[in-house]
Amino acid sequence: MSHFTFPYGSSSVSFSLPDEQVLDVLTGHDTPAMEDIRSGLLQALRHPIGTRPLTETIHSGETVALIISDMTRYWMRQDLVVPHLTDYLCDECGIRESDLTLVIANGTHLPGSEEDLRTLVTDRVYDRFRVVNHDCLSDDLVDIGTTPHGTRVCIHPDVAHADHVIALGAATQHVMAGYGGGRKSILPGVSSMQTICHNHAFALDPHVFRSNPLIGNAVTKNNPLHEDMCEAAALVPDLFVISLVMNPQMRLAEIYAGHRFLSWEKACRRADEIYQVPIREKADVIIASCGGYPKDMSLYQGTKTIDNVESGLKQGGTLILLIEARDGGGPAEYFDWIGPLQDGTFEDKLRNGFTIPGYIFLLNCEQAQRYRIMMLTSIPPEVVAPMGIEAYADMETLLQAADITGKKAYIIPNGSTVIPTLTGGLS
Repeated sequence: MSHFTFPYGSSSVSFSLPDEQVLDVLTGHDTPAMEDIRSGLLQALRHPIGTRPLTETIHSGETVALIISDMTRYWMRQDLVVPHLTDYLCDECGIRESDLTLVIANGTHLPGSEEDLRTLVTDRVYDRFRVVNHDCLSDDLVDIGTTPHGTRVCIHPDVAHADHVIALGAATQHVMAGYGGGRKSILPGVSSMQTICHNHAFALDPHVFRSNPLIGNAVTKNNPLHEDMCEAAALVPDLFVISLVMNPQMRLAEIYAGHRFLSWEKACRRADEIYQVPIREKADVIIASCGGYPKDMSLYQGTKTIDNVESGLKQGGTLILLIEARDGGGPAEYFDWIGPLQDGTFEDKLRNGFTIPGYIFLLNCEQAQRYRIMMLTSIPPEVVAPMGIEAYADMETLLQAADITGKKAYIIPNGSTVIPTLTGGLS
């Protein structure tokens, strides 16, 4: 028997499986963590990709907006980078403390508490600089133009009026935008609800009620949602992007900085090298953890693991997902879509009032049609049953119900950083 221990919330869950059933344990490619984050950051800033160093473009007396991601992205550990970055802007670029504002890119998420902001930027930075939440429903957002895709772009005033804008984020695969980070700091990060919804509506096939076949994990070519995001970011003059790349253990491995697209694209290629794991055949079963808290804080956040690992699962296969989901579905409206799903109004309501939680709900329902999805979770079984998902509170009971005897399985301890990639053999 092989024995496994997976992250689950803030603790762990253990289980066993006969050796002959384990096709492989997929953990991503070993990549050392960055030992000296300050030096790594300074190296990236002093030798940016595709543009001049900030020391040559930023001058004393000018204003800077530094965009960082919210608590749902705490796993990228910006708190280890932000203190060094703010020191660099003041000490090497000559920015006055009063001229630097840190803007939390909440997108459509609720604004973070003071405790959240202090966690994201550290107490030292919070007490030294102005740190503000972005509110996508605020009435003071600034219209900076309209993209060729027809999206009217309204963004946070501190970003719109700054002399210089720097975006800090992580490059990782994303089921709608292809990849996270980079231009996503602008849209959806600091954009209005109307802007975000118009952009994210490209996730739907305009002709059939389903996910748009042009979007997907690591898909950017002809992806209208990604293209529209790039067009929005291009409306922010000289946007400077800093991209973090995490290793499979969710520790910072590399930093890229520079041109809003060129530096970010290089970070995305590196993310592919780290997270894409070659497989020669798809499995009957995948058993995966989201990687523990905060990756599995809600169904809305944690099902990104399904997006990652489904490429390694046979159609009709069984996906066993360990996702605590202490915050339930996540956004309050996520589970509200069960009503339209059951009464037949889902398509009409989502097309006419598109929301991101609504789309993720649709995507999860689509995935539950392709596979048998069984979750170890704190969510009550009756809540997810209408979606076609099974929920269990005990791993032993789940495995008994799964009845996977004799079936071949991939074991994925951290599905948030592993993407099985078929290289040949059986499909």
